[in-house]
Amino acid sequence: MRRTPWTHTWTLTAGLLAAAALIPATARAADPLERFTAFAVDMSGRARSSATTVDIAIERWTTDDERDRLTAALSENGADSLLKALRKVEPRVGYIRTATSIGYPLRFARQVPLPDGGRRILIATDRRLSFMEVANSRRTVDYPFLVIDMRLAPDGEGEGRLLPLARVELHPDHVVEIENYSAQPVRLTKVKKAD
Repeated sequence: MRRTPWTHTWTLTAGLLAAAALIPATARAADPLERFTAFAVDMSGRARSSATTVDIAIERWTTDDERDRLTAALSENGADSLLKALRKVEPRVGYIRTATSIGYPLRFARQVPLPDGGRRILIATDRRLSFMEVANSRRTVDYPFLVIDMRLAPDGEGEGRLLPLARVELHPDHVVEIENYSAQPVRLTKVKKAD
């Protein structure tokens, strides 16, 4: 794969997906099961506002069946199939919003325990493509996913990364590769569980 200055690649092993299977899924609750706040810092320097506060709510965890369907869609037919399957996930698993937005639905959320007693939370969703983005055939249409990776200490505080423009690919050796459009992901600092 040819690397360009504005791409950054993350690699996740299939073991992470398998480890996520160990966490029980929970039914949707009327109120979010968990809420997190974070300070999002855009390191690319291209955004009008380089920092903002985000609110991430988990209303339910992705079930094992949903995870298996999404994994099968990616492994059998690639990223386009994964995108279609992700868009069909109902009800949503939560939402993300800023102080000036009404919120954006999240379609995948799993947590994996860490050896130190903390946890890693992986969140993904499809992202809305703007009319101008599609009409102008911008390269960003090839990055239809939004991915969040948070690592929390046992006290519920931590840090993370948000990839607002991501591409997901599965390689023959079952390694899931997540490529970010920008050279740097959005850093999530001061992540903490809200009361």
